[in-house]
Amino acid sequence: MIIRLLASAAALALTTGTAFADYTLTVLHTNDFHARFEPISKYDSGCSEEDNQEGKCFGGSARLMTAIEAAKARTNNYILVDGGDQFQGTLFYTYYKGKLAAEMMNKMGYDAMTVGNHEFDDGPEVLRGFVDTVNFPVLMSNADYSGEPLLSDAIQKSVIIERGGERLGLIGLTPVDTDELSSPGPNVIFTDPVDAVQAEVDKLTAEGVNKIIVLSHSGYLVDQRVAAETTGVDVIVGGHDNTYLSNVSDRAKGPYPTMVGDTAIVQAYAYGKFLGELNVTFNDDGVITEAVGEPIIMDAAVTEDEATKARITEAAQPLEEIRNEVVAEAADAIDGERSSCRQVECEMGNLIADAMLDRVRDQGITIAIQNGGGIRASIDAGPVTMGEVLTVLPFQNTLSTFYVTGQTIVDALENGVSQYEEVKGRFPQVAGLKFTFDVSQPVGSRISDVMVADGMGWKPIDLAAEYGVVSNNFVRNGGDGYKMFVNANHVYDFGPDLADVTAEYLGERSPYTPFLDGRITAK
Repeated sequence: MIIRLLASAAALALTTGTAFADYTLTVLHTNDFHARFEPISKYDSGCSEEDNQEGKCFGGSARLMTAIEAAKARTNNYILVDGGDQFQGTLFYTYYKGKLAAEMMNKMGYDAMTVGNHEFDDGPEVLRGFVDTVNFPVLMSNADYSGEPLLSDAIQKSVIIERGGERLGLIGLTPVDTDELSSPGPNVIFTDPVDAVQAEVDKLTAEGVNKIIVLSHSGYLVDQRVAAETTGVDVIVGGHDNTYLSNVSDRAKGPYPTMVGDTAIVQAYAYGKFLGELNVTFNDDGVITEAVGEPIIMDAAVTEDEATKARITEAAQPLEEIRNEVVAEAADAIDGERSSCRQVECEMGNLIADAMLDRVRDQGITIAIQNGGGIRASIDAGPVTMGEVLTVLPFQNTLSTFYVTGQTIVDALENGVSQYEEVKGRFPQVAGLKFTFDVSQPVGSRISDVMVADGMGWKPIDLAAEYGVVSNNFVRNGGDGYKMFVNANHVYDFGPDLADVTAEYLGERSPYTPFLDGRITAK
């Protein structure tokens, strides 16, 4: 009897000890920063210093630095990670490529990031330069890059780091369609995210790691699939589709974190507007027993770190002449929001498509198609600077003209609405064209009532006839799934820069009044 009591007491002591051994970790995270080193407006575009001083701006590296340091001070155990797409989006990237991003991330003390699709915008060479400059691992599990000499010895699929006496496994994940979204070249082959993550989880688990975090630039829906179809993943830090998760905002797409089984999924919108802060507790088996937090908004309540602000101001000097040139006036704000331009006819889409078509109409071109994912910001009312236009259209795409049949155009529109539910960038903004789509129908049969301009009126598209089309060189070369344009006739991919064309069009119609005219109809 005494022995049994002693054994029970020992078991109770062991259980109590286990409770005290729970491991807590704060996961600080960002995603889709897109070179927004300076503060942004409520439209996610540039924000003047005057407005910044008046408290009207958000984000910027200087605020992010302050918020990160404050968050680190609130915990004795943290990691700082990024969900990809540091590259592309403002003149800072156009001028510095990845160098300024690397400098700022090193200064802020990041522990790891995953490769976003935009990290490939200037090919493997620029990505390699970034990887060589940062003081932390850059991860990508779902790709075979062994045949790309610039990346084969630079990027890792996963990594183990130590925090607070525990080993953490970090895995990177990149969009499986990056070859359509960017320019990784022929030597990088992307693979299924679930299989890739599970393979790395199994590898890490075999090495005794039972706390695993996936840095996923794949979107909220894919993250939920990965969580549901893999075992052993504890946290997924997301990116790619600019999802805002929150427990306090009615604008959020889901709770922060979103739990799928025992896996906590988080994402913090984009452009440095929020710093994600997730506090997780693991038991001895590496299972999450608590996951709580909320993205912290980088508004005027967050003071700007003076040293960081001074460095960004210094880095901006070479850009000032280009950026501050006023090219037009906007009578009202021009909506270029992601949620608009990737799902419905949007004001910025009409402006860009009209500008494209206007530039080449005298060449016999009658239709313009612009991918909604190429539209990166809105423009507020008042003076429009070249810097604002370049923030909307940062990719240095050129106008492409080509000829295809009416059937090919319908196929292109079907592609454009094929991933509507996922808010993908392939959604088409058009000019010289009208169409209706119905997402209740199966993919491939969602488009109807396609009409082409005919003088002052409209007529049904002729599937057998050939039409002259203008788009950007990214789309014409098969980007965003528009592979039906790759073998077009009479192709010319080297027209003027799309941003320049749009700026000139705005200037010729200043003050420009944004509009919708029903060229795209949803059933």
